[in-house]
Amino acid sequence: MALSYKARRRWSMIVLLIWLPFYIVVATTIMTAIPRLPTLVELLIYLILGVAWALPFKFIFKGVGKDDPDA
Repeated sequence: MALSYKARRRWSMIVLLIWLPFYIVVATTIMTAIPRLPTLVELLIYLILGVAWALPFKFIFKGVGKDDPDA
């Protein structure tokens, strides 16, 4: 069952306001817990972590910035 446009907008706000700050805290905690890595490796890990949070929510954000198709 597909989410309606309004439901996707609401879920996207929840993801951005609750999940993303939580994910940032977890990611930085994990990165500070491991020993210092070479700079390029750390940069690569941060890049991967920076994109990885959005992949499971791709279906929620698709088309949210456009006008309501049902209106």
